[in-house]
Amino acid sequence: MLDIAKLGARFGPDARLVDPDRAVAYARATNDDGPASGLGNGSAPRLVPPLFAVVPTWDTTMAAVHDAVPAEAMGMLLHLSQDMHFVRPLIAGEELLTDALIRAIRARRAGAQITVEVTSRIDSGAVVLRQYATMFIRGLGGGESGGDEAPGHAFPSAGRPEPSAERTVHIDADQTLRYAEASGDGNRIHLDGSFAREMGLPGIIVHGMCTMAFCCRSVLAETAGGDPALLRRLAVKFSRPVLPDSDLTTTLFAGGQAGDRRRVLFEARSRGEAVIKDGLAEIGPPEN
Repeated sequence: MLDIAKLGARFGPDARLVDPDRAVAYARATNDDGPASGLGNGSAPRLVPPLFAVVPTWDTTMAAVHDAVPAEAMGMLLHLSQDMHFVRPLIAGEELLTDALIRAIRARRAGAQITVEVTSRIDSGAVVLRQYATMFIRGLGGGESGGDEAPGHAFPSAGRPEPSAERTVHIDADQTLRYAEASGDGNRIHLDGSFAREMGLPGIIVHGMCTMAFCCRSVLAETAGGDPALLRRLAVKFSRPVLPDSDLTTTLFAGGQAGDRRRVLFEARSRGEAVIKDGLAEIGPPEN
């Protein structure tokens, strides 16, 4: 079980560079040749791909997770949801100061759940990015629950809108190998088929954040002319793992307007199964 005494623990701040070379490597690892990839003109991008934001902040996020989750249970950990709020795009070459807070712990019937709130600032102290990462640890039962849930992004319970667009991309057979190297996430369930099966999975599975990056690109292509500078929020629930060498189809739905932001709902399917649910993107100009 998770120790409720860990609730409210803070980690960092940790200083990390938004590395231009790693941003280009991340773009290649997610098949991204868009305007923030640096691949079109052979030079490092000024703005980095939105989902690259997890790379300079991942160590701080996982420091919180490792502090709360027993080491012997880490192999049963799955990424349940991710919610990213962009005050403005991240700029290649700038330094981020990132801290993490264990925001919520939940005891569930089939396991335990932890939500980490991750905040990134620049030297001036201004917040440029806030993320909510929720992890589920299968089979880790018992214990107490406490803390505040992450902001919601569930689909409307009634009146489901008609699809407004659909886009299909292919996830390559070697995608997990490339993504692990570029992101630094070397969890063995993404690299070792035998180990993944020992953990109760069908085999090697694609990193959740890699799947999210593919969905992000499809959403931006259909709603923002591919411009990553217009992404203000991106949130998903990972409902089933994606397997390498698979198609991923992202379906978009109009979600209305919220101030200067256009809300886009989306979901994704692969091999006939829903793999992303409760997807939400907010499109609008940066705050600064």
